[in-house]
Amino acid sequence: MAVSIRPPSFTEPALGIVFDLDGTLVDSQHDFPRLRKTVVRLAEKYGVTPGRLSITETVNRLMRDATAILHQQNLPDAQIFRFENEVNEAIDNIEMEALPRTKATPNAGAVLKALTDRGFRLGLLTRSSDHFARSALLKTGLGPYFPFLRSRSSPGPVKPSPEALRLLLETMGVPPDRAVLVGDQLLDLECAVAARVKFYGVMLPPKDPLYVEIDRFKAGGATAVARDLTELASFFGVKVTSPPIAHAPARAPGVH
Repeated sequence: MAVSIRPPSFTEPALGIVFDLDGTLVDSQHDFPRLRKTVVRLAEKYGVTPGRLSITETVNRLMRDATAILHQQNLPDAQIFRFENEVNEAIDNIEMEALPRTKATPNAGAVLKALTDRGFRLGLLTRSSDHFARSALLKTGLGPYFPFLRSRSSPGPVKPSPEALRLLLETMGVPPDRAVLVGDQLLDLECAVAARVKFYGVMLPPKDPLYVEIDRFKAGGATAVARDLTELASFFGVKVTSPPIAHAPARAPGVH
């Protein structure tokens, strides 16, 4: 049975809108299984007992668990720092391999232009590297809409840490109660809720391995959920005509 998705019932007071990148604005076809296997392999290289980490977990969870285990095993901080750097370098390289096949999601450019023309301040919060994020924005023509960007490469905490979102909003000059975070995954929702920032979900096609059901978004505290970026724009009082959608091939399972 089709689920009825309703727009928010309040008058939107937002000043700033922070977008997730992959899955929300671009489809990069990242090799998530390879990314997860790389984290596990390097964690075991630095002393994590084989079998302690599961490649079914997200990259974010694997990194968090691996670091915690290494701390528990009293590995020197310098070694843990070296592990984190080696993992990030490996992930950076795998990410960049996806750049040639990275495309903007349907109507992304038109929606971002309409929101910018309406006067919203736009920011980007991503777990991708700075190099990949900026390269993907350049390739898809979305770069001019994002003068404000925080990535995995930015100094300080990264998404889903609420502090990462707060730091970006501070740079944008947007109070948290005048902001909205837009994303397609529960990790984005987790970040918004912890930062006390409104969250709007954007649904992936049902056949996508990363698809999140509307009920899960709602249960986690999402204010509203849109079927696509065109419907999302309507939540902000912006009308964008949606062209016919050419469905992309399904992505490998995993959340980055």
